[in-house]
This record gives sequence, C-alpha cells and structure tokens, in this order.
Amino acid sequence: MSRRRTLGTKKKLALLVSAATVAGGGAFVMASTSNAAQTPKSASESTVCLGLATALGNNQRFIADQRANPDAQSEARIANREAVVAEIERKQEASGCAVGESAQDSQAAQPSQPAQSAPPAQSAPPQPAESAESSQPAQNPGGGAAGSGQQVCNGSTVTLSGEGGAPAASSNQFPAGTKLKVTNLDNDKSTTVEVTSVSGSCVLLNNAAFEQVREPGKFLIRRAVIEKVG
Repeated sequence: MSRRRTLGTKKKLALLVSAATVAGGGAFVMASTSNAAQTPKSASESTVCLGLATALGNNQRFIADQRANPDAQSEARIANREAVVAEIERKQEASGCAVGESAQDSQAAQPSQPAQSAPPAQSAPPQPAESAESSQPAQNPGGGAAGSGQQVCNGSTVTLSGEGGAPAASSNQFPAGTKLKVTNLDNDKSTTVEVTSVSGSCVLLNNAAFEQVREPGKFLIRRAVIEKVG
C-alpha cells in the first residue's frame, strides 16, 4: 500500500513539473508574439510612415537651414517648426511607425524623377502625353485648372508641414503671396492655396490644405501636379 502511494506522489510531481514547463513555454511564445507585433514599421514598409518621415525630414532640414543662415525671424520660425516636429513624432507613434525616422523624399524625388523628363512635359509635343497620364475623365472634373497655370516643381511629391490654421502652403522656391494649385492625381482632388511661409521643400501643405487633397490614412502624395496660378 505504501509503495503504491509513493509511486502516485512521484507521478503527481512529474505531472506538475510538465504542466509548469508547458505553461512557461506558452507564456514565452505569447510574449515573443506580442513584442513582434509592437515592432514599429519603417518608412520602407508603410506609405503612412513614409509620408510622416518625409514631413519630419522636411521640417528638420528647414530648421537646419535656419540655424545655418539665421535672420531676424529665424528664432521664431525654428520654435514653430520644433513644435511641428513634436506633433509629427506623436503621429508616428500613434500610427505604429518608428518615432524620429526622417526622410527627404520630396527633395530626392526631383533629381531621381529625371527633372529632364518633366520639362519636356511643358513643351507643346508632350502636352498630349500629360493629358493621357492624368486620364481624360480626371482632367474634366479637375479640369480646366490643369492647364490654367504654370506647372512647377516637376517630379516632386507633396506632404504636410504639420502646421495648423486656414489652408495654406510653405515653400523654399516661391515667396509669400504666391498662389499654388496642388492636384492629387490619385483621387483627382485639388486645392489652391497661398504661400505664407518658408519651408525646406518646393511646397508643403499645412494640415487644413492637405486634408482637402489627401487619400484617407495617407500622409504623402506621390502623383501630384503643382501649378503656379498667381
């Protein structure tokens, strides 16, 4: 009798040890899966993250330029853009992107999208090709505007500056008061805004202006037409 009880006790202990091992292994797998799920996405993995990284890079470049070539207004501009940078980093975190990752895609896009292929697009022969690219139905609704101004910033992508206020734009090529029309060829939406400040790229739209032409969930417009209309 006592022998049977002893064997029964050993079996129970073995079963308890096995159960603890299995439970521990399951907890480890769950923890590993949880950590993997929380890994931030990079700009190369997500269009949203790329748009935010581009906006961050443009603002950081603008701040660096202001510090390198300061004027009487530089201190105020830098303070404003540092607040914008903080807001973009909050959006990166909320979107599951790598916080602080920056890119200057809109700057790099000008050389990489052979700016040489864009100028011909303004000459008489390639104009028909342009209308084919934006497709006939797209040009009619958005339309008359596509030919109403001088096309500029060929090959540039468009993103947001992160600034608030009424719809407006900032630019490193056009002075305050210039009117620019930005058309998103992916959804045929356009907005005409006035340049109100300086930025680190050809054109950055503030939050209100970007909302008028963006696609849901995206912070970067890859196929954009930018026209100077005033």
